Amino acid sequence: MTTPHYAKTLLTAAIAALSLGTGAVHAQDNINLKLAYAQNSQPVKDALALFGELVEEKTNGSISVSYFPDSQLGGESELVELLQAGAIDMTKVSGGLMGSFSPLYDVFSMPYLFDDQEHFYQVMNDKEIMQNVYHSTEDQGFVGVGWYDSGQRNFYTTGDPIESVEDLSGKKIRVMQSQTAIDTMELLGASPVVMAQEEVYTALQQGVLDGAENNEFALTAARHGEVVDHYTLDGHTRIPDIILISNRVLESLSEEQRNAVTEAIHESTEFQTEQWLEAIASARTQIRDEFGVEINEVDIAPFQEAVQPMYEELENVPEQYAIYQQIKSVNTQ
Repeated sequence: MTTPHYAKTLLTAAIAALSLGTGAVHAQDNINLKLAYAQNSQPVKDALALFGELVEEKTNGSISVSYFPDSQLGGESELVELLQAGAIDMTKVSGGLMGSFSPLYDVFSMPYLFDDQEHFYQVMNDKEIMQNVYHSTEDQGFVGVGWYDSGQRNFYTTGDPIESVEDLSGKKIRVMQSQTAIDTMELLGASPVVMAQEEVYTALQQGVLDGAENNEFALTAARHGEVVDHYTLDGHTRIPDIILISNRVLESLSEEQRNAVTEAIHESTEFQTEQWLEAIASARTQIRDEFGVEINEVDIAPFQEAVQPMYEELENVPEQYAIYQQIKSVNTQ
């Protein structure tokens, strides 16, 4: 996809500004990591701040972190470009975006990939699975070094609740501009409607849509809870956020410094997941009590069965299918 002119201008300016004083670094030097990120929830912001505190503490000050938050340097696509250009050292982006850089990440956008939250956490903490995924972008100048929870996408509807696959039949459901999302809705019997997020509230209110799918904050922060009646916890996708670091930086660190970075990221992930779960619990309370939306759970097995043709097609992509098989083999007992 071609970067718009204004984005290219921003990217060029950011590279010029950030590259001042950036040269080859060595393990014995004091290192300041430039970490940029786009708009994010508070649990993510707090976790990234904690990472900086921890890595400085664990390296006795030999590594510090400077932050460029809230899309100061552009959106997530621009931030990956800045990472590749060497203008920043680290960033955090959606695993959905990462499919543009490595097809292995596309597996995480598949519907009903995870049986539940525990299965998701076990997979994301499985080094055997994730190291292959993280290092699949090494030839592009960066690798993954960790993950954060970004929640699950669920259905919310006006009128009747979604309690079974049959309840989706013919319903007009808003989806993102994603072929995977479109295919998922069609296999579930719904009529997918691609629409910008800012248009969803009015479309639900006017009956143009029967429902949409997103995490809890769409109902609270975006106030969609004002115009829907039911929220169904089917968790059809759980796409992680991915923490990235440039190869150049990793190679400049001593073994002790690399271990400190790894430990700090791991501890910040533990913190973020705890904060995320608290934020989700609070949002669900608000959905019920403030907006009066009914929350219901479903047996996802019939939903998983309905989308199996997508996994049959995945068999034609051996590298992705191998990751899928690893994920499904993780024992959560």
